[in-house]
Amino acid sequence: MTSERADRTAAGAPVPTVLDRLIEIGELFQQDMARAFEGTSLTPARVRVLWELSHAGPMTQQALATRLEVSARNITGLVDALEAGGHVARSPHPTDRRATIVSLTAQARRRMREMQGEHAELTAELLGAVDPADRPALERGVDAIAARLRELVESDVAARAAREAAGA
Repeated sequence: MTSERADRTAAGAPVPTVLDRLIEIGELFQQDMARAFEGTSLTPARVRVLWELSHAGPMTQQALATRLEVSARNITGLVDALEAGGHVARSPHPTDRRATIVSLTAQARRRMREMQGEHAELTAELLGAVDPADRPALERGVDAIAARLRELVESDVAARAAREAAGA
């Protein structure tokens, strides 16, 4: 038992669980991102759109909405704001006149390359806190937790849909 855990246990304080630590990590990432984009027009949701376009390339707004699991109305607002900020450009779809293609501007492509470099640096910095011999186990554990959480979320969504269908 670590000395922090022993101190908490001796004081009768609850010992943080793995879930507590994961939630804390998520909150710290959100705080870090908010600070990184303070004073800009970027928000976590907008950065998520840019990240998706950076990795998957130009796509329709409908495809973006589907990939990000948001409504068409939501994606329109996000793309409107990103276009106003000079981060994305809209162009007509080459074969479907009802659709619009969204792509990163040159400025956004440069910014996304910078962000990917920062992402790699932060990954290295964080993994540097873990003994190299423990890293493979950590990565397997994080992958397993993420996979299980995805399963639980998907199961919950399916159960809610089934309840709503039964009640309708």
